[in-house]
Amino acid sequence: MIKRTYPQSRLRRTRSKGFLRDLVAENHLSTNDLIQPIFIADQSELKVEIPSMPGIFRHNLESLYVETEELVKKGIKSVAIFPAIDSNKKDQKGSHAFDENNIVCMALRGLADKFPDVIKIADVALDPFTDHGHDGVLLDGKVDNDQTLELLKDQALLLAQSGADVLAPSDMMDGRVRLIRDTLESNRFVDTVILSYAAKYASSFYGPFREAVGSSANLGNASKKTYQMNFTNLDEALHETAMDIEEGADIVMVKPGTAYLDVVHAIKSEFQIPTFVYQVSGEYSMLKLSIEKGWLDKDVMLESLLCCKRAGADAILTYAAKQIASELNS
Repeated sequence: MIKRTYPQSRLRRTRSKGFLRDLVAENHLSTNDLIQPIFIADQSELKVEIPSMPGIFRHNLESLYVETEELVKKGIKSVAIFPAIDSNKKDQKGSHAFDENNIVCMALRGLADKFPDVIKIADVALDPFTDHGHDGVLLDGKVDNDQTLELLKDQALLLAQSGADVLAPSDMMDGRVRLIRDTLESNRFVDTVILSYAAKYASSFYGPFREAVGSSANLGNASKKTYQMNFTNLDEALHETAMDIEEGADIVMVKPGTAYLDVVHAIKSEFQIPTFVYQVSGEYSMLKLSIEKGWLDKDVMLESLLCCKRAGADAILTYAAKQIASELNS
């Protein structure tokens, strides 16, 4: 390594003006890097604000299309759909997930028709549809892996048939990527992308999201820690990711985001596969509330996303996508 010392090297030279800082910047963020999660619900109101997530709403189908149009105009090309399901449509096995006329399937068909070029990402998971709020079938108080797999493959196929470009299994059941890939191949959905939540941790940062989709009320004694990853572990994340890639994942994702950038960096360095990160609801809400209170400068949101890029993320799911797109365009 070349060693340069002061005053021959003054590192402040390239920091002296904004355009110089931009010229030598090692990482950049654009609207191509942003994915907007959108909450949808079968409701009469166009949109209902989520108290724990400032500036974020549950949309009905009409409002979803308006929101997507606004995102497209700002240069955002990808959306991820998350449903809030009425409690009277939930049961132990999440049966409503397999109804072709549920809110997710209708939204995907509508988006495919109205916005064919927008990338539509749909979660493969049962927790929005189960009355207990877990990601699979409960047996004797525990989520049964193999029975859940049989349901997930059916859900995945229905989502692909409804127009999802990308399927994102977020359930953390062992073996689900292979089963979903085999199901897609055998039904000729050979171009459907699998974005695996390869390293999804059992995190306390998910609270506002669970409120938004109504999956937190009845979790009971069964713990998501029995299937989501232990947040103390990094090597396990590499193991999980390697398995998902071998089983057929096209893209892998780390969730949560900002607090887990060491995991993002390790996965990207090890596998050189497209690697996404999810800046989750708790991370978003902490920053957003601090900005609103004046405790942090508004640029902290952009900073947090650029840190994701620096760690190795190729794209970022963030509730701030629309806001940041406006800033990038200004």
